Amino acid sequence: FSPPSRSPAMGMQCDELLSGLQRRAGGHTPSQPAPQGEAKPKKEKVEKVAKEKPTWGEPGAKKAKEAKAKAKPAVEEPIVVTPHGDKKDMSLPMAAAYNPKAVESAWSAWWEKRHFFTPDPKASQGACESKRFIMVIPPPNVTGKLHLGHTLTGAIEDALTRWHRMCGNVALYVPGVDHAGIATQSVVERRLLKEEKKTRHDLGREEFLKRVWAWKEMNAGHIKKQLQRIASSVDWTRERFTMDDRCARAVEEAFIRFHERGLIYRDNRLVNWCPHLRTALSDLEVDHEDITGKTLVDVPGLKDKVEVGVLCEFKYMVKGTKEALTVATTRLETMLGDTAVAVHPEDDRYKAFHGKELEHPFFPDRKMVVIADTMVDREFGTGCVKITPAHDNNDFKAGVRHKLQQINVFTEDGRINENGGEFKGQHRFEARRTVEEALKKKDLWVGKKGHSMRLGFCSRSKDIIEPYLKPQWWMNCQDLADRSVKALREGELKILPEFHHQTWYHWLENIQEWCISRQLWWGHRIPAYKVVKPAQAEEKWFTGRSAQEAAAKAEKALGTKVEVEQDEDVLDTWFSSGLFPFSVFGWPDTENNE
Repeated sequence: FSPPSRSPAMGMQCDELLSGLQRRAGGHTPSQPAPQGEAKPKKEKVEKVAKEKPTWGEPGAKKAKEAKAKAKPAVEEPIVVTPHGDKKDMSLPMAAAYNPKAVESAWSAWWEKRHFFTPDPKASQGACESKRFIMVIPPPNVTGKLHLGHTLTGAIEDALTRWHRMCGNVALYVPGVDHAGIATQSVVERRLLKEEKKTRHDLGREEFLKRVWAWKEMNAGHIKKQLQRIASSVDWTRERFTMDDRCARAVEEAFIRFHERGLIYRDNRLVNWCPHLRTALSDLEVDHEDITGKTLVDVPGLKDKVEVGVLCEFKYMVKGTKEALTVATTRLETMLGDTAVAVHPEDDRYKAFHGKELEHPFFPDRKMVVIADTMVDREFGTGCVKITPAHDNNDFKAGVRHKLQQINVFTEDGRINENGGEFKGQHRFEARRTVEEALKKKDLWVGKKGHSMRLGFCSRSKDIIEPYLKPQWWMNCQDLADRSVKALREGELKILPEFHHQTWYHWLENIQEWCISRQLWWGHRIPAYKVVKPAQAEEKWFTGRSAQEAAAKAEKALGTKVEVEQDEDVLDTWFSSGLFPFSVFGWPDTENNE
């Protein structure tokens, strides 16, 4: 190595560099090359100093640690207080250490005061679509405080909004919160039961709703502080709540318009029913669990565990003979509502029984027949299926096809009602045991065995879901779904990233009728009114923005003076949440909205 000519100072720097290199290379300098073949000198062994290991749980260790912490308090420079809404004084010297409170304080209030996040709708009307970025926050539920997931999502949304704003585009980020009907009511009901040993029915609707509103005010206020704390650049002048007057008007108007177009209607169908909450649920509010065999599960309101994952077999006698058909079920208590036994029409074992009458062991006067239906799997069990039209979805369809009687044997809170005869008043899962005992006494019991099954639980109460026959409000979503699919396929609608397209198509191409009514107290009360005077042979319902408007519609249709009462049910939370991107801007007012 021959270094070029250099200055004395440069020479010293190069010498230091070369010295460092030779130390890393093994201890030889360029001026003193290591003799060839000479072994490298051995490094002297340095005796390791044993580290002192801590003795966990040693008496007094915690106190010593606390005393040490107190002895060296962290030096924290005082935070200069900025009057609310004023700009922070940036002329002061920078602090020696980073202090989040000192750095972040005051900015959010100043930004809000200067209306940096409040665009002028009139000034932005002429802007082309590419120069506008408008986003409505997915409204967090008022069930509690925000968590880390909200912070992450909010940071992404805020980053997008700020980027568009910095690009000179019209940027608007609208804040708000969701009333979250069943979720919020469940939280308040649990607190009420825990703290006061009362239910909502003990308080009554009006008093209970006061408690829920108080809960909403507390949590909505805290959520706003949290969003301000992380400096989300939302426009607080446009803050909305899914049950405020503006949003409530949009919900009412949408329901009435859909009803007038025939898209919303009332029908008596099977629904997912939570006996503990006494309300219908959507499919998305039901958690399904795979049960591999005999299992004991907890059910709210019942002291003893419930046996699930078993297949019970018992016999129905053919009237006037000693012949019997053996059926199997995983829900023995529902046999109290049986009105038929189904067999496959091509099953040779049972062709002679088609149309024969059966005798119900607890209701001998009830008409029960053997029906032939292709819904039956000949290879499963005995090939005979008990039919309970009021408590099973497949049985309900079979009952409609064969015009069978629909007998509901449950109360809304999951007990056996007056149609259950001697079992009336029992919890449905107590009846599961007592029915088995009664069948044994009548010598109709065959036995039970473990059976794999899929069981639905309420996502809120963890009660076992029951298919329950009850009049509800339904919405036909087929046309809306078809138009939504078409909009994406033809490019009118864009969803990014594109791998989400498949999810969009999966949901909308398999759309089902939507049960939109809930038997709750917290939520948007359904703007439908039933005629109570004069009495009607069948229920007559009319929608209206007021009782007077609904009564006027009824009188025009019926040709007589009427009295009406509003439906006590409320709408599914998603009915109002789905309208949120429109209602926050003033829909249905299309002339004066933004």
